[in-house]
Amino acid sequence: MRWLAFPKMALSLTLAALAALALVGINEAGYSRSHQALQEVGDAQQARTVLNLMLQNVLDAETGQRGFLLTGEARYREPYDVAVKQVDGNLAALQALYAGRPNELARLGELAKHVSRKLAEMEMSVRLRQAGSEDAWKFVITTDVGREEMDAIRNQVGALISSSNEELNRGQAQIASSLRFGRIGIALVALAGLLAFYLYLRQTHALRSIGERQQEALQRERNALEGEVRERTATLGELATHLQQVRETERGFLARELHDELGSLLTAAKLDVARLKSRLNDAPDAAQRLQHLNELLNSGIALKRRIIEDLRPSSLSNLGLVASLEILGREFAEQSGMEVEMVLEPVDLDESNQLTAYRMVQESLTNIGKYAQATEASIVMKNYGNHAVIEVMDNGKGFDTQRARPSTHGLAGMRHRVEAAKGKLTIASTPGQGTHLSAILPSLRG
Repeated sequence: MRWLAFPKMALSLTLAALAALALVGINEAGYSRSHQALQEVGDAQQARTVLNLMLQNVLDAETGQRGFLLTGEARYREPYDVAVKQVDGNLAALQALYAGRPNELARLGELAKHVSRKLAEMEMSVRLRQAGSEDAWKFVITTDVGREEMDAIRNQVGALISSSNEELNRGQAQIASSLRFGRIGIALVALAGLLAFYLYLRQTHALRSIGERQQEALQRERNALEGEVRERTATLGELATHLQQVRETERGFLARELHDELGSLLTAAKLDVARLKSRLNDAPDAAQRLQHLNELLNSGIALKRRIIEDLRPSSLSNLGLVASLEILGREFAEQSGMEVEMVLEPVDLDESNQLTAYRMVQESLTNIGKYAQATEASIVMKNYGNHAVIEVMDNGKGFDTQRARPSTHGLAGMRHRVEAAKGKLTIASTPGQGTHLSAILPSLRG
């Protein structure tokens, strides 16, 4: 059923993509039209401003001219000179604004002619006033040439301003049209987007329902598998504990057999060698061979004792856990040349847990001797009433506990032995900073 959902999902995604593209297209089209309209509006406003400014400058020039003519003072001519210079700049600005617009350029040409004639008329009267020709400049003033040119300038300026106003109105209308187009387009795109979103939500809900059903089925299978794994793990744990107990039992049996049978044989052989040696004092060669045989028997007896102690430490049952650990620590120090510090308190553990503690310390010392490259080690056993803590530490190279394989240095067997005794084993180690093993075992009072 899940694969049937993909065409519907593709439809909703396609609709959403088309809506997004349409929105982008509408936005770009509206932006382009609005930008163009704003450009035209800006040009129209600027042209209208320049036209008004030029008309004002012509009026200012005329005012300055008449003031100078009436008074003859130079300070009245300054506004005239400034206004005349600005008129030229106004015409140049209008020429740039109307570039590419022939109708406005034609009107601007007519306006420039009238402005030029008006300025020429004012320039003539100013020169005549400066030359002292009173009758001449008064005659120029009384003619209607200046008034006609001024009326023509006003008419041309008015026509150009009207043209700018029309252009301004067209731009505003275009902006309004673009805004309406954008609103309608965005509304339609929004509806399409909402439809696509509705389809997407609907399909997502359907997919979520399918996914939840699949998750429930997977969870049921997972729970069943976890139950089976727990059951088999418990079975394997019980089997490992049983095999460990069987191994310890076989070790004890083999130790007793070696002690009783092989020990008796080796002792009897040693006694026979002693008797033969006493009777063959006159045969030096035979006595030497018997001495060598006696040494071999002694070595065999010592080997038998070491094997028995490794299989089942007799000191544990005869001397107790504290004495057994002291013997184990001293022998390890003698064999490895390492300094071993021991702080051992008497603890109240049953026979099985005593053997667990002894094996844990024995395995730890073996690992230290093989891998740790340490110079110092310590064995600590403390009694806390309801439980005992046994710790083995070294200053060796250590290791990364996160990367260590489960079987590294026999840690897995050590951990299982401690946990089978209802205890807890903690391993702390850092590369270059040694290793610290700590086992907590319940006591008889716990």
